[in-house]
Amino acid sequence: MIHVNRSTTSLGVFSEQEVREGLSAGRFAPTDIGWREGMATWQPLSQFPEFGGTAALGVPPVQPGAVPTSTIVAGRPGLPWEHRQERGFFNAFIETLTMVLTRPAEAFSVMKREGGLGEPLIYALIGGCLGGIVQFLFSLGFQSIGLFADKNNSLAVMTGMGIGSVAMIILLPLFIVIVLFIWSAIVHLCLMIVGGANQPFETTFRVLAFTHGSTGPLQIIPFCGGLISFVWSLVCYCIGLARAHETDTGRAVLAVSLPLIVCCGGLVVLFMFGVGAWTGLHH
Repeated sequence: MIHVNRSTTSLGVFSEQEVREGLSAGRFAPTDIGWREGMATWQPLSQFPEFGGTAALGVPPVQPGAVPTSTIVAGRPGLPWEHRQERGFFNAFIETLTMVLTRPAEAFSVMKREGGLGEPLIYALIGGCLGGIVQFLFSLGFQSIGLFADKNNSLAVMTGMGIGSVAMIILLPLFIVIVLFIWSAIVHLCLMIVGGANQPFETTFRVLAFTHGSTGPLQIIPFCGGLISFVWSLVCYCIGLARAHETDTGRAVLAVSLPLIVCCGGLVVLFMFGVGAWTGLHH
């Protein structure tokens, strides 16, 4: 049995086969350190002879005269979604979703910081559309039976269901793309302000895209799915930005919180202005 640690955090005790599968799936990074009975010191998993060194971890051997691959690159094999050609489309999506939702620190420690915006954007569209469309259909179904609407209006709800569903399916992907790019730009700017942006904008975008694609399906949960998705996405944002940008969690939390604080403050100001205007008109 092999004890596996990432920095000062224990990931648990695993068999040799489990560690080998974890390295292949991206659950463990080659830079994670391991120890088992009989070893004098902890060693990176890439140095365990039974795992075949870097060749078994998907890193090509260094050719004569070539520049060796850096440790950081070798330590980020990528999320399962980034290897969907080998794993299969459905399996890669489910594995990535499960990994981000249940083990976000591990997921964003192996996520590639660069590699293009296309793959994470497609993932975000799939997960976001899945959750958004199902939640929308749920709400229409509840309204049609008079659960959240006047029963006398149920016929009107049923009449507008077809038109609303088509418009939702057409506009939702566009809405997700626009909001994702704007939100990523705002968060990255806030991360720069607090001094935590150690990587380019693409890294921030990838964190937010993989988070949105993973938390989006949580909206399928009736009644409270939207709230659960929103809260857990904030948690994943903070953890993901800290891991991907290699900054402290406090800076990541502050970068995510700043836009929300500004928005809430703006709403409070508008509300107070409205109350003052209404009071002035009546006096």
